[in-house]
Amino acid sequence: MAEPWRATDTGIELAVRVTPRAGADRIAGTVEDAAGRRWLAVRVAVPAEGGRANAALRRLLARAFGVPASAVELAAGGGSRNKRVRVQGDPDTLLARAVALTKNAPGDGRKARRR
Repeated sequence: MAEPWRATDTGIELAVRVTPRAGADRIAGTVEDAAGRRWLAVRVAVPAEGGRANAALRRLLARAFGVPASAVELAAGGGSRNKRVRVQGDPDTLLARAVALTKNAPGDGRKARRR
């Protein structure tokens, strides 16, 4: 089972599953979907209206990875819960941070519910 991130020449790319209208903004580990793909589980407090959840996702990931918001780019899935996000920076540092962020997270390893 592959991790939900991979190194690129300019940083990392993340497979993210976003839950809007959560109690707080947080990274909740990883989840696996029915097809066996793993996603970084992220919860944001705002609703998915007018791009607000996407903006909250970018801000949260920027803080979590210690990069400016301009270094976080939505690559695919703007209107979907499942997204691809690029984070620019040193790939080795960002990969290590991704592992640290998900280690012992409350939702780590749970199956994603089908919708």
